[in-house]
Amino acid sequence: MGGTTARSLRADAERSVRAILEAAEQVLAEEPGASMEQIAAAAGVARTTIHRRFANRQALIDALASSAARQLAQAVEDGRPDTAPPLVAMHRITANVLQVKSAWAFALGLPADPDSEAALLHQDIARRCTAVLRRAQADKLIDEAADLDWVRRVYYALLGESLHGNPDGADPDALAARIIDTLLHGAGPRA
Repeated sequence: MGGTTARSLRADAERSVRAILEAAEQVLAEEPGASMEQIAAAAGVARTTIHRRFANRQALIDALASSAARQLAQAVEDGRPDTAPPLVAMHRITANVLQVKSAWAFALGLPADPDSEAALLHQDIARRCTAVLRRAQADKLIDEAADLDWVRRVYYALLGESLHGNPDGADPDALAARIIDTLLHGAGPRA
């Protein structure tokens, strides 16, 4: 088999897996007990295709969690956490994360096995978040005495509540600005 044919088969397989994972997110978000057959039907693939790609339902769930975590990690990376000015990075990352979290809410809400790829990615994302907050602290955007682990947890809570209370999908940039403003300035009166 030639290289071009092998590449096109790989591309078809990747598209097939992507379609299955996207369908799994949508189907399982509505019906967490949905069968592999229901997911295959929603993905527009044969039942045998889903079973060939994923040994069992748990393997599909694990792949879904890992795929969503990789997208979340890419959303953070796209915000240039190490090089953009901290306030710019915080805004970009927040807007990016809101988009990924709203598209992959089911998968990102799955409990991850501590040694799984998804769990390791989430740990790395938390480290990256704390590093951006440390840069913001160095720029005097966050009080020098603030516990950055606590600030990160409050930030995560603001993200979660924003998504939970935003079923109609407000503009991610406007929502990101509101989250960052609340994180940095709270709800107290402005000077």
